[in-house]
Amino acid sequence: MKRHRYIRKLSVLLAAMAALILSATGPEARAKKTVNFSIAKVFFEYNSTPNDLGVHIFLDGEDWKKLKIVNPKGRTIFEVEGKGPYKDLGLTELFFEGAEPNLADVPLAELLDRFPAGNYQLVGKTVDGEKIVATATLTHAIPAGPSNVTAVLGINNSLVISWDAVTGPPVGFPNVPINIVGYQVIVDRTDALRRFDVKLPATATSVTVPPEFLEPGTQYLFEVLAIEAGGNQTITEGDPFETTP
Repeated sequence: MKRHRYIRKLSVLLAAMAALILSATGPEARAKKTVNFSIAKVFFEYNSTPNDLGVHIFLDGEDWKKLKIVNPKGRTIFEVEGKGPYKDLGLTELFFEGAEPNLADVPLAELLDRFPAGNYQLVGKTVDGEKIVATATLTHAIPAGPSNVTAVLGINNSLVISWDAVTGPPVGFPNVPINIVGYQVIVDRTDALRRFDVKLPATATSVTVPPEFLEPGTQYLFEVLAIEAGGNQTITEGDPFETTP
């Protein structure tokens, strides 16, 4: 009889222990899964006018509080962690531009070596304790800047900006195939208070700026960007122009 009571007590104890184990691996614990950043991009931006080159990164993901970026060689090149309210509420988008040294000061080969082509791993943690990850691919397919960039003012300050199509890399850059997927045209007042910004298909070689955007007797800056399939982009700055009074 005592043996039966002992067995019953042991069974109850084992059942309680099993419940504790299951609760530790129950729905709440199993919720600690891996999620993905919705956007992850790493790309070169080359400004062909001053001959500057840098690497930019853009990412987006819901409510993360920690992030590190690891290059194809396994080296951590960026790390950030939210503190205070950002630790509890988290972050979403993050965009930053690396410094863009002039290639006369930092040679192209050195920059390309510092930022090797390949997959860059983004690894972080959400405010819920989940792992958040993404892979962003950097290429060395850097397009040449659009050439023959012009801005022609017409009657009543109508404006047409035009350029020649880009078909290859800049002189002296890696001689790899270039696949242009689009162009971007940006027009700014010199005081930067108004901006016209439009993305166009790869077939475009001109754009008309709406006259409603332009103001009489005002100076403007503009630039045209060529965007490569791998995400790299190259800027050509046009000459400043001034609308008629």
